[in-house]
Amino acid sequence: MVVTLIVVCEVAFWLLLAGGLSLRYLLRMPRAGMALLLVEPVLELVLLTVTALDLRDGATADWKHGLAAVYVGFSVGLGHSMLTWADQRFAHRFAGGPPPVRPPKYGRARAVHEWKTAGRWILSAVVALALLQAAVWYVGSSGDTSSLRMWQTRMLWVIGINVVIAGSYTLWPKRAPSA
Repeated sequence: MVVTLIVVCEVAFWLLLAGGLSLRYLLRMPRAGMALLLVEPVLELVLLTVTALDLRDGATADWKHGLAAVYVGFSVGLGHSMLTWADQRFAHRFAGGPPPVRPPKYGRARAVHEWKTAGRWILSAVVALALLQAAVWYVGSSGDTSSLRMWQTRMLWVIGINVVIAGSYTLWPKRAPSA
C-alpha cells in the first residue's frame, strides 16, 4: 500500500504542477494556480501519515517505509527548486516570459551554483535521515530496522557525493575558453 501511495503522490505532484501552471499562465488565473500548487505539500503529509499508521499497525519496517521517508525528504529539499524550474520554462513557452535562467558555466560563479545545488540535495538527504531516524525510534528495539538503516547509509552517500562534486568545482574551476 505504501508503494502505491508513493506512486500516486508522484503522479499527483506532476498533475498538480501541470494544472497549477496551466491555470496560472494559460487561463490567466494566477491565484487559482497558486492555490493548486500549494496543495502539493499535502501529498507529503498524507504519505507521511499513512506510513506512520502502517508502522503503528504492526507492519514490519522495510524498504517501502524507507522509500517513503526519502521521497518526503527529497520533496522538501528539491520541491521548491523543481517548481521554480518548471515555472520558468512554462512561463517562457506559453506566456511570453523571459528565457529560463541558465547556470553559469565557468569559474567561481559555477562553483557557487554547484554548492547551492549540493545544498538542496544535502537538505533533502538530511530531512530523509531525520525521518528515517524517527521511524527507527518509532519502531523501537522490538522490530527490525535494518532496511531503514540501509536507507540512512544511502543518504550519507548522497551527501558525500554532492560535497565531492561541489568541492571539485571549487578546487578545479572550469575556465572559460580563451578567445
